[in-house]
Amino acid sequence: MIRLERVHSGYGQVNVLTDVSLEVRDGEIVSIIGANGAGKSTLLKTISALLQCREGRILFDDKDITAFPPHKVVDLGIIQVPEGRQVIGELTVRENLLLGCYLKHNRLGKAGRSNLIDEVCALFPILKERMNQIAGTLSGGEQQMLAFGRALMGEPKLLLTDEPSLGLAPMVVDAVCDVLKKLNQGGLTLLMVEQNALIALEMAKRAYVLEGGKIAMEGKGSDLLHDDKVRESYLGV
Repeated sequence: MIRLERVHSGYGQVNVLTDVSLEVRDGEIVSIIGANGAGKSTLLKTISALLQCREGRILFDDKDITAFPPHKVVDLGIIQVPEGRQVIGELTVRENLLLGCYLKHNRLGKAGRSNLIDEVCALFPILKERMNQIAGTLSGGEQQMLAFGRALMGEPKLLLTDEPSLGLAPMVVDAVCDVLKKLNQGGLTLLMVEQNALIALEMAKRAYVLEGGKIAMEGKGSDLLHDDKVRESYLGV
């Protein structure tokens, strides 16, 4: 589905990612783990074209999208749930959700938009109860659900998730993970950046370890979960 070939990216004069190559195949959950500052969020922002790919190539369904602007990346079906949720606090839950399908607003029509909202609410029932509530008054867990719902309104083919468990209560983390597994079982491909390496490796078919902006290890999630170096460095075992 998506392939990065020797990608370099960063901020200003500083390269954060160096020579990064990875692949996410159709229908997979692939996780990226690594310490703070390893370049995990930079990687997702580069795929989303929020940061420029300075060297290398990004291919989606064998199409070179390296120079695509962010809205064209979204239109292809590559949609990110950002770290920290980033819902628009002054808008209602419904208004935030509708922003998720902004590029398809006219194409979907009123019925299509309503159907998408119904599908999101089937996954996150609490959002139906909060539909007219101002998003900034939601709890952290509810805002995370809204961030996922907003992304799903864009009908993603590839969903990028940046630290989905960050700052959430264990019960909410379990609920979010259950939804991600359900979406994947329905055919959605996921690339997940996650600080909680245990969650990341248990969910992933394959995973990559990012260290200092470079891929240090890769393999099946189950294999990395039992790798001595990974267990010592990221699982505290």
